[in-house]
Amino acid sequence: MPEPPPQGPPPGSAGPPQGPPGPFQGPPHGPTGPAQGSPHDPNAAIAPTGGPAFDLASSEAQTLEHGPGQEPAGPGPEVRVGSLWSDAWRDLRRNPVFIISALLILFLIVISIWPSLIASGSPYKADLAKAQGGAEPGHPFGYDVQGRDLYTRVVYGARASIVVGVCATAGAALLGSLLGGLAGFFGGWGDAVLSRIADIFFGIPIVLGGLVFLSVITSGSVWPVVGFIVLLGWPQISRIARGSVVTVKQNDYVQAARALGAGSGRLLLRHIAPNAIAPVIVVATIALGTYIALEATLSYLGVGLKPPTVSWGIDISAASTHIRNAPHMLLWPAGALSLTVLAFIMLGDAVRDALDPKLR
Repeated sequence: MPEPPPQGPPPGSAGPPQGPPGPFQGPPHGPTGPAQGSPHDPNAAIAPTGGPAFDLASSEAQTLEHGPGQEPAGPGPEVRVGSLWSDAWRDLRRNPVFIISALLILFLIVISIWPSLIASGSPYKADLAKAQGGAEPGHPFGYDVQGRDLYTRVVYGARASIVVGVCATAGAALLGSLLGGLAGFFGGWGDAVLSRIADIFFGIPIVLGGLVFLSVITSGSVWPVVGFIVLLGWPQISRIARGSVVTVKQNDYVQAARALGAGSGRLLLRHIAPNAIAPVIVVATIALGTYIALEATLSYLGVGLKPPTVSWGIDISAASTHIRNAPHMLLWPAGALSLTVLAFIMLGDAVRDALDPKLR
């Protein structure tokens, strides 16, 4: 059996003698010292870190921070700050106008590249016995004045309009962005000269300029029309690009990069161009539909595309004199043209709303 632990001195005894206090030893606490928890107890002057005083102060601080009756919120999900382009893409995916117009434009691009997917006939095959004939099985749009299938010609006519619109828009956007961006960044006499040249081109009426410029060209391909549209279309893009660059180059991050020794090329390509290109994209998208309508107008007047090129403008011009006898000859190509222009304008409006920070 283990021995029981030694008991202390019996009650009433003085206990073992204690030596005199050392130089750093406080006065003995016992019957003559201050009582535990008394106002003179040095240990009671410091509240323990986990005691009631700390809990009360912490609760009062939380109440002042979160308000009475509200629980402090825990660590929430990490907030990710997206860029302008990611936010714009998220808004576009939720916009039904963008979805409808993008699907329609995608369909037009597909049939312009592979028209035989939905039209098996030839746009040049003619049967005079069926001239100006109405719809019949296998030919839902009827026939034109030479007995050619209108459905096939409408499908094949999308190629010329899409090629002219895309190529003219790309050329005008590249030329205008380059000249306008350089003029807005460097300024000086170059900016003044470019602005005056752009004003001269703005004063030329597009249709009248097309009649003068294209009347001396005998080629009926799409490239003279594309060159003319680029020639008169770049000043608009240039003015937009210049104003955007002038606005962006005054921002603090551009000034900071310049102070750190960044050259003109780095400033333009890395800091200014990515933040100044959004207005150019919006204007170019809307202008694409306008250029398609301009090509059809010039072809209607006889100075744009010429036969044997298949174009909606050529078919509209041929059907204009037979609108009373055969209105379907005019309605189908005109309807396809209007739908295409509307799709690109709707796409441009949706892109503008997504890229405009004032609308957020």
